[in-house]
Amino acid sequence: MSQIIDIHPHIISGDDGRYPPAPLFGKRSEWSKERPTTVETLIEQMDRAGVTKAAVVHSSTTYGFDNSYVVDGCAGYPDRLVAVGSVDVLDPNAPDTIRNWVERGLVGLRLFTGGSTQAFDASVLEDPRAYPSWELCSELNLPMCITTSSAGLAQVKALARRFPDVTIVIDHMARPNLKDGPPYRQAQTFFELASFDNVYLKITPKNCADARAELATPETFFPKLIDAFGAQRLAWGSNYPTSPGTLGDILHTMQESLSCVGAEDREWILGKTAQRLYPALGPL
Repeated sequence: MSQIIDIHPHIISGDDGRYPPAPLFGKRSEWSKERPTTVETLIEQMDRAGVTKAAVVHSSTTYGFDNSYVVDGCAGYPDRLVAVGSVDVLDPNAPDTIRNWVERGLVGLRLFTGGSTQAFDASVLEDPRAYPSWELCSELNLPMCITTSSAGLAQVKALARRFPDVTIVIDHMARPNLKDGPPYRQAQTFFELASFDNVYLKITPKNCADARAELATPETFFPKLIDAFGAQRLAWGSNYPTSPGTLGDILHTMQESLSCVGAEDREWILGKTAQRLYPALGPL
């Protein structure tokens, strides 16, 4: 088995004085208060679980657009961690802000359009004021992660067309509805994303749970997913500690879910795709 790499853990500082919470939308996420996880704790969890490296995702529901903790935390473990942060892409100065954060260590960006503290709002995905930031992502080869639901898929497709040179990574696979089981007709608009070569997907605990909901099964869903997108465009993200359980528990659930697919596909999903997205995590 190649290296196991996680592209969606979060870290929360234990020092509110140095890294004061300022959550996006004005409401701090409950998980960040109940299960704060410092970078040191993340490294301990990675060691116990056998996770080699990680692309750590900034917690917007804790720090808003201040990426200080994610870049500082990852800088302490440059052989293990890289940082993915968030910027207000509607701000006229967003490109300069992005460049500054890249100089401090960001290797990717994330657009958080909603989640645990706010209903999804896809309007930022179709706002032309964000286009200069997307153009800069193309110039700097920065992947752009998007947190959205099925309500934002039309906007994601439009962005994929407009910016074909930008790698788009969809958090939680945009939460497709899998309850009807095979052939998963309710997820048809989700599967249409496969036609865009620059769209990648993060498979997280949410998706593993959904693949076991009602008529869905891992054995019918994951092979179909791989057939549509290719394992080279799928990557595991733990969502630790937002999702409950240890990092080892979360990884085990993902491995169990993928037991129905081939070893080579598992290697891509659990590590090699991450290295394609974020070369700083090591060569393929």
